[in-house]
Amino acid sequence: MPKPRATLGWASALASLLAVLAGSFLALPSPARAADRTLSVSFTCTGGPFSTTSMTVPIVVPDTASGTFDVEWSLPTLTLRTAPTTATQVLAAGKLVVTGGTHADLSGPGASVTAGSTSVPAAKVTSTVTVTAATGGQVTVKPSTEAGSLKLGLISDPSAVTSCTTTGTESVVVTVGQGGEDGGGAGTGTQLVDYTCTSDSGTVQDVTIKVTLTLPATDPRAGEQFSIGWSGEYETGAELKAPADGLPAGVKLYAYASISGLTGLTSATGVGTLGTITAGQTITLPTTAVSMKTTSQKAGTAQVKPAAINIGNLPTSPLIECEVKNATTLVTYPLTIGAGGGSTPSDSPSSPTPTTTPTSESPEPTSKRSATPKDGVDTGAGGEAGPDGRAFVLTGSALIMAAGAGGLLLRRRSVTRP
Repeated sequence: MPKPRATLGWASALASLLAVLAGSFLALPSPARAADRTLSVSFTCTGGPFSTTSMTVPIVVPDTASGTFDVEWSLPTLTLRTAPTTATQVLAAGKLVVTGGTHADLSGPGASVTAGSTSVPAAKVTSTVTVTAATGGQVTVKPSTEAGSLKLGLISDPSAVTSCTTTGTESVVVTVGQGGEDGGGAGTGTQLVDYTCTSDSGTVQDVTIKVTLTLPATDPRAGEQFSIGWSGEYETGAELKAPADGLPAGVKLYAYASISGLTGLTSATGVGTLGTITAGQTITLPTTAVSMKTTSQKAGTAQVKPAAINIGNLPTSPLIECEVKNATTLVTYPLTIGAGGGSTPSDSPSSPTPTTTPTSESPEPTSKRSATPKDGVDTGAGGEAGPDGRAFVLTGSALIMAAGAGGLLLRRRSVTRP
């Protein structure tokens, strides 16, 4: 017996709805990948076959690496003084200054050049760095300021060279491996962290600190307090200065780490002692590592990275607040929390999940301007909904609509039945 037309209509509509929801689920964004580091180098060029006198070359390196890694040079569009009579190719050679590794100078072909044309398209060329720094250390890459650190020519006439020089001193850092990757034992990672520091009077400074995080030597257990070490060293020329009217005696540094990936564990906090502070002069960072303390109520794996630092007499009333500018590009370090002595608390709403255990000074991440330092907490979207709660919401919506469709169909049949 053929099905009533209404049944076929509802079935078709429901199938279409499920198809749309499935497409929406597949289109959900995947977890973000760690971003590469880009060094933008400005060159001034003279002589040779190219008439381009100035250009900026983005030089890209990975966030983390071990063994060897590629350095990608993005050469911009160039212009030749004279069009070649035959097709040829750009020949590029370049130098970098590398600490913690050795750079095999750039030397290779670039963009193809069409016969009779003076326009040269943009192209990417690659050189290689071999890592010599230990795991958890870093490789620093910066441009060479020697004359002709970048040379451009044509393969058809290698004797004619355009010589390019830079005065740039900026650098980027590649972290070697990630501390504690084996899930047990101490992990130590060092990387450059850029801060925007705002004083109580509204003065803003850009500060860069080479931050080292030291994770626990053994896996901490759920329900037990543990510490993450914080130590910092200024990058030359990017130090934090005391206000012109000085700071009161006894101010301290309050350091924070951002922890993500484990429900209920979002941060660690610690207090460091500062030396004598002179008005308008560099604020000396703590000479001994700051112990940032926290407690996880659950077992699992989390990710740790540097977060805000504050300076003041009390954590609740900072006189200088420093927020991380490059939080999305910072390297994270894995932290494994082992099972506690008893049962691990469940994810139910009734289970208490405190995030930190106060130190003697209770350095809670609060201030007059914000309740939590920016980037001091990094739990991600979705809370306890798992990898992506939107999938379950969409599926639930589909089931509700399907139930509604079934109910209406049954009602229609009961009404039309003789």
